[in-house]
Amino acid sequence: MSGIIAIILGFGCLIIAFIFEKGTVGALLSPTAAMIVFGGTIAAVMLSFPIENLKRIGKVIGIAFKTNKKELPELIAYFKDLAFKTRKNGLLSIESEISADEKLDPFIKKGLQMVVDGVEPQSVRDILELEADMTSERHRSGAAMFDSAGGYAPTMGIIGTVMGLVHVLGSLSTSNPDELGSSIATAFIATLYGVASANLLWLPIGSRLKNIDKEEVTEKSLIIEAILYIQEGVNPNTIAEKLKGFLNKEELAKYETLDKRVEA
Repeated sequence: MSGIIAIILGFGCLIIAFIFEKGTVGALLSPTAAMIVFGGTIAAVMLSFPIENLKRIGKVIGIAFKTNKKELPELIAYFKDLAFKTRKNGLLSIESEISADEKLDPFIKKGLQMVVDGVEPQSVRDILELEADMTSERHRSGAAMFDSAGGYAPTMGIIGTVMGLVHVLGSLSTSNPDELGSSIATAFIATLYGVASANLLWLPIGSRLKNIDKEEVTEKSLIIEAILYIQEGVNPNTIAEKLKGFLNKEELAKYETLDKRVEA
């Protein structure tokens, strides 16, 4: 939701500022400039990436604007509680934990299931790290498409402007001098579209995807370590202390509050 608000705010500020400068919204509308900039940008991205990547663009956009970040303090509290249960009832008790929680993250579920099945700790680590790396690679690939669009869009805007100026100069001898300024202004709309879309849409979405990827890498690393600690039978309080290394100051304070609430 915050991403959509940011896009509306960015473009809204540009339009309002233009109106304050005694411009009109209609002056910003140019279907031909939009075709050149957005059509050209999309075509360039399609040429740059394989079709398999392009097919995932809808899912990538969904990831960028969907808020599904897990709270690390809550994850640590979950694994600490799970560690207490396994010390009391044994590792096989995890199976009931898996089946009872239908909303359990598939990545956590997969790791815990391997523990129940008696898979070697190193194999558990290798399998989970490989899955995490492949997920991260897909995220980076999605971000790269938007970064590329951010690079192509201003260039397409310049192309659109040059095309417009060629048309203006070509009809200079026959056109009305009073309309010349308006025609030149219209030609520069393409540059505006290219620069604005690159810096308020394509590049920010690419950066957003990279940040989401970093958060998910941290989250999956915490999950992997927690599952392996539980498999090794590490003391629950020790597990929590080790996993606190993944938290920043704000998250650490939140965990301490959450932990005290649970103990009470």
